[in-house]
Amino acid sequence: MHELQQLAIRAGTELEETPALEILRWAVDTFGSRLCVTSSMEDAVVAHLAARVAPGVDVVFLDTGYHFPETIGTRDAVEAVLDVNLVTLMPRQTVAEQDAEYGPELYRRDPDRCCDLRKVQPLEEGLAGYDAWVTGLRRFDSEQRAGTPVVDWDARRQKVKISPIARWTREDVDMYIAEHGVLVNPLLSDGYGSVGCAPCTRRTLPGEDARAGRWTGRAKTECGLHT
Repeated sequence: MHELQQLAIRAGTELEETPALEILRWAVDTFGSRLCVTSSMEDAVVAHLAARVAPGVDVVFLDTGYHFPETIGTRDAVEAVLDVNLVTLMPRQTVAEQDAEYGPELYRRDPDRCCDLRKVQPLEEGLAGYDAWVTGLRRFDSEQRAGTPVVDWDARRQKVKISPIARWTREDVDMYIAEHGVLVNPLLSDGYGSVGCAPCTRRTLPGEDARAGRWTGRAKTECGLHT
């Protein structure tokens, strides 16, 4: 078994009840500069936590070309306010180039292919220089994420995947944001439970889970980054 895989499996069990900051301290001590934080800029909770433990840490953001202006604004604010090194990843093709090759509005006709081109492939290329990546996944987000380990083995990318706030509740997140004045995407105060690409995201309805507004009318609930 891969040495990093063994490490991830062991840590997933040993750190299950460990506070988020301590999980991040373990990650920084273990991986150093071979660690990065990924952020969708829905909020800056994990970036804020990581900056407390490792000032100057790489925070990776995927600019798909389809983001809401509010999301880009949150990214720019995070870069300005937090002690992090903001790394923006871009797809190989612009939206116009993709339209020329695959036809316009690929996200409507084949959203899985669009996500692969504009999210999954750029992330895999962007993570090449790291041994481990930190995510903001939370178990309460959806049924599909309910079993998210705090540390896991990402077999697809052959990297350790760390989700330090996986165990947090919605109340935990809100309390941390309020206590530390953490930056939050304004769309979360405008009816959006989760923020993705603008063409594929709608406001959620009362009683829906946080990700119900993604890819409405389809069985799809994940872009492929975490599957």
